[in-house]
Amino acid sequence: MDYDIIIIGGGASGLMAAASAASGANRVLLLEKNEKLGKKLYITGKGRCNITNACDIQGMLDATITNAYFLYSPFYALPPDALISLLNEAGVATKIERGNRVFPTSDKSSDVIAGLERLTQGHGAQVRLNAAVSAVHQADGGFCVTLDSETLTTRKVIITTGGLSYPATGSTGDGLNFACALGHKVTQTHPALVPLICAEKWAAELMGLSLKNVALTAKIKGRQVYGGFGELLFTHFGISGPLALSASAYIAGHSRAKVNIDLKPALDAATLNARLLRDFAQNQNRAIKNALDELLPKSLIPIIISAAGINPDKKIHSITKDERNRLIAALKGLEMNITGNRGYKEAVITAGGVDVKQIDPSTMESKLIPGLYFAGEVLDIHALTGGYNLQIAFCTGHLAGLSAAH
Repeated sequence: MDYDIIIIGGGASGLMAAASAASGANRVLLLEKNEKLGKKLYITGKGRCNITNACDIQGMLDATITNAYFLYSPFYALPPDALISLLNEAGVATKIERGNRVFPTSDKSSDVIAGLERLTQGHGAQVRLNAAVSAVHQADGGFCVTLDSETLTTRKVIITTGGLSYPATGSTGDGLNFACALGHKVTQTHPALVPLICAEKWAAELMGLSLKNVALTAKIKGRQVYGGFGELLFTHFGISGPLALSASAYIAGHSRAKVNIDLKPALDAATLNARLLRDFAQNQNRAIKNALDELLPKSLIPIIISAAGINPDKKIHSITKDERNRLIAALKGLEMNITGNRGYKEAVITAGGVDVKQIDPSTMESKLIPGLYFAGEVLDIHALTGGYNLQIAFCTGHLAGLSAAH
């Protein structure tokens, strides 16, 4: 055998797998098809790299949308605090921001990648760039890994090729194809943590408007599947921002959904009614379109008035109780119809992947083929935004590397 362990894919899970594997095995090779390591990691968190979330393991499990039960062993093998310590020791200083999000102190994802490279190469793993793998086959006592110009043999293989999101970074589903060819089931894949396309044409009129401290609920066929509080961004095609991305993870795979935006979640209907009555008392002779500046951003006022079915030129002193109630309903539940999403090119992660029922969660080894391991986004696991998905990549990669080396 040329190698003891070959890791295919030099992203977050692959780098961590290589570092962990090399700490216990001699001949470890990391293959990356791009010209540099961590290409997707480089753009995460808008280039700042939201490494993990400084919550406890239960918090991690609560933020995991699919197959959370699978992650008990990986999370305990490398919990967030241990990951942070490991990176600190590798020269990556970290800080904690709002929502327990952990970032490098420098705000540079390149520093995280450099730290992971130091961990990997410090333990003696070899790295080959521009090394695209075209096939993985079982061979006598191990595996053959086929590249463009050669075939390498290895006792064990760890597949950490990512999913289908951000294909420009090299995530083109290679590992899913390898898994299928090796007899594994791959569940249906969909873009997740992705901006949402809405039917409402007025969304374009709000392009660039960012709302903070709003609540959003998402429903599929009348059943609520998501509820969250935070930030929302309107775009020319619909909605983006943390709330929209989180909602997208719950409606992945559904072509139609509805979202309702509560613009004033801190006020119940009665309190909001009292607030409106106070504002109206000061603007009795103004048209309603000119009387809501204290309550809403200017661009949102005509949208809300229209949603309430009120003539925008109607004077405040003529507004009826029914119209006021409709206005409150619009403020507490602005409805948008979701007709699609922006696809894998703009999706942070992929929903779906290698069926975890065929993977041993205590080792990340295939239950079908001894010596074959999977880690990271190639698996059918995804979580909310906030550092959770990278934590999953790191801890599954760490566990796969350790298990393969022993």
